Amino acid sequence: MSIEIDHRVLETDEEGYLQNLSDWSTDVAAQMATEDGIELTDNHWEVINFLRQYYDEYKIAPAIRILTKAMAKKLGREKGNTRYLYKLFPEGPAKQACRYAGLPKPTGCV
Repeated sequence: MSIEIDHRVLETDEEGYLQNLSDWSTDVAAQMATEDGIELTDNHWEVINFLRQYYDEYKIAPAIRILTKAMAKKLGREKGNTRYLYKLFPEGPAKQACRYAGLPKPTGCV
């Protein structure tokens, strides 16, 4: 599978995750979201950027429980909870947000 952007074909796995993390850009994230019927807002970007920083530090894409705890610690409980994250990423906050962030599928997600 693949995604085409700016006349480049980027390889993805069967679930739409980028095969090469270095292929990621904000344009790629925006296109993925558009294909899912989502327009990325500042709140979406805050989560996406948080995930990219988390991955840079820990070299792992966090599952939802770890994501909510880490976000609550850094951004506060109003943003570090599943209700808030599901409003932004209805297909599953960890899975969908990690895909938009160009990260691998979170550990433990089916």
